[in-house]
This record gives sequence, structure tokens and C-alpha cells, in this order.
Amino acid sequence: MSFTDRCPQDGPPALLICPVCRARLVPAGRAARCAEGRHTFDIARQGYLGLLTGRRARSADTAAMVRARSAFLAGGHYAPLARRLAGLAGALCPDGRTVLDAGVGTGYYLSAVLDALPGAVGLGLDTSPYALRAAARAHGRAAAASWDVWRPLPVRTGSVDLVLNVFAPRNGGEFHRVLRPDGVLLVVTPAPRHLRELQGRLGTLRVDPAKPRRLHSALSGHFRPGDTETLEYAVTLTADDIDHLVSMGPTAHHIDAGELHRRIASLAPPRPVTVSFLVSVHRPRPLGAR
Repeated sequence: MSFTDRCPQDGPPALLICPVCRARLVPAGRAARCAEGRHTFDIARQGYLGLLTGRRARSADTAAMVRARSAFLAGGHYAPLARRLAGLAGALCPDGRTVLDAGVGTGYYLSAVLDALPGAVGLGLDTSPYALRAAARAHGRAAAASWDVWRPLPVRTGSVDLVLNVFAPRNGGEFHRVLRPDGVLLVVTPAPRHLRELQGRLGTLRVDPAKPRRLHSALSGHFRPGDTETLEYAVTLTADDIDHLVSMGPTAHHIDAGELHRRIASLAPPRPVTVSFLVSVHRPRPLGAR
């Protein structure tokens, strides 16, 4: 199914607006064009819509990072998190029609949520063209487009039932704008014990203990906090698993591949590793109730 098949002109997921003039975007063959007809954006041959023009965000995942992430996720190590998000989505917005994944990556979590919402369609935004190639084919009811979530989102106001934000930047004002008044924001961040067995031995980046406070600061002006839960369990990782895990995240920018392999060998895998996540629910504050 093509991008234009997944984004018909009428009804969900007709979510997109032109990032230049903010007019509605409509399909135009292998492109999308604003309703004013002045701005056109191409659909890549891999199926995602290229809205983000000019210089890419420096934090975008590289091809190697995306390959590592796909391999690690295929091992099922984060499947309990995907199942928990799917369960929350089904309970919190059972009649949800539109899901926006802000920082979609490969589409792994968006796909799980859409499976739990059989009447819903999804849109994933990300800066990495390599991740978007995977996200564009992750699910038959999902489309993908390139975008930096720090910027005003190319999404219609009040058009989204559920926003997913999994290990990605949080733009509280824009998340609030695109959500319906009764919509839900689901946020996942790593908890302090996440990968604790690897932090000293491999030099993986530690979880900032101030992260929950920063999350509250970023969202409290626009959202009412709901439940926050810790999802924690142990996984047994092989040397390849650990290589993929480290190579798929920000630590990949800070350690040489040869040095990483030396450190992994010193761990004598397979070994048990703690994975720990904070999963939080947020509801939009009424306009004027900031």
C-alpha cells in the first residue's frame, strides 16, 4: 500500500498540513501538494513522505544504527514494552481513530499499538530517512513522513486521538495542539536502573536522574499527569545482542566499534541485563487552564 493509499483526502488519516503555509496537504501522484497548490513534497521510493527539507537534524539515526535497532527489536527483548503500550492504548482510547508516533523510529511500537486498535490509522514522524524506510512498511495502516518534532508539527489541530512518544524528544505545546481534547499522550523514557549491568563495563550513557523532573517541566504546562508505572524485567543477551543494543542508541556516537567489541568480549556473554522503563499517561489540559 502506498503513502497516498494510507492518506486519503477524506477522513483519517488526512492529518497532514503543509509545513510552509499550513494549508491541507492532498495526494498528488507520487507527491503531496498543499491545497493552495504552491508547495509540493515528494514521496520517496521507499514509501515515506519527505516533508523535512534542508539540513537534517544532527541526532538522526544513521543506517548502521537503524540496522542494529531492527536486529535488536527482532529478538523480542523490548516486546513486553510494546505489549504494554498496546494494552494501554486499547484501554485508554478504545475508539481511537488516529495515532501519531512522534519519533517513530522503525515503527515497532506504532505497529503494536495499531494492532490493538483495529479501527485506527497511524502516522509516524522521524528525522532519519533510514528509520523512515522501515516505518513506512511497518504496518498496513501506518504512513510515515520526515519531520523534526522540535518544530511545529505538520499535523492538523485537534486531529489526533493518541500521541506516542517513545525515547524521543517531547514538544509539549505541539502535542497538545494536535490532540483532541479527550486525547491521550503516552510517553516512555528509560528508568534509572535501565541497562545498569552495562553502564560501567561498556561506557553506555547513564540515565539522568533528573529526567522525570525534566519530563514534568516539559509537559506540565499543557498536560495533566496521569499514572506513571515502571516496567522492569531481565533479559539474557548474547554478544551480538549487546552489540546491537549499544550500536542502536546514542552511545554509538561515543565509542569506537573495535573498542566496543573488546569491551563486550570482557563481559563473557550471554549475561542477564536489566531493562527498565517509565511509562506515563498524560491528558491535555483544557485551553486556558495552564
